[in-house]
Amino acid sequence: MDLTNSANSANSANSANSAPLRLAVIVGSDREGRFGPVVADWFLSRTAERDDFTVDVVDLAETALPTSLSHHPGPDVRAELARVSPVLAAADAFVVVTPEYNHSFPAALKSLIDWHFTEWQAKPVGFVSYGGMSGGLRAVEQLRQVYAEMHAVTVRDTVSFHHAHGLFEPDGSPKDPSGPDAAAKVLLDQVAWWGRALRDAKSVSPYAG
Repeated sequence: MDLTNSANSANSANSANSAPLRLAVIVGSDREGRFGPVVADWFLSRTAERDDFTVDVVDLAETALPTSLSHHPGPDVRAELARVSPVLAAADAFVVVTPEYNHSFPAALKSLIDWHFTEWQAKPVGFVSYGGMSGGLRAVEQLRQVYAEMHAVTVRDTVSFHHAHGLFEPDGSPKDPSGPDAAAKVLLDQVAWWGRALRDAKSVSPYAG
């Protein structure tokens, strides 16, 4: 038995296991006058305090994917996919920041999901939601069903802002940060656990999607 090679393999595996997860934060609203950037910026400030993630942002207000799907998209759509798809493919995990529109989630978010498939597979998805009385949780429950079809794993705990406009100061900070900060930690801890577990599993055996 070659103990040197075994030790080198173990060291390589440990290094890979300890590498930060690539987290893609998806800002799901493209609505005029949207509140999404306030919530997203706060959440990104939570991820910035952790060393177990490197973060990319996909803002759907800056993404022009049509709702009409095609196996042979035109040049404009191919250019957009070339910009967005590699970010999703490289991610180990996702957090979706979503509002609730008419008891559901935005069309732009559904379009992003539907234009992709393997990019979502065997990766965890967490949710930060905001809205009125329900805090966007009805949108989250529908997204769980959609992401299950994508072979993604949605984490149980969420961050939700009920009557969100009244919960933030003019500078974008929460008026009472203790609850949201604690919820964000739980969410990110769960996303990190699943992200590492699934990344490690795929390094041993590719996902059979």
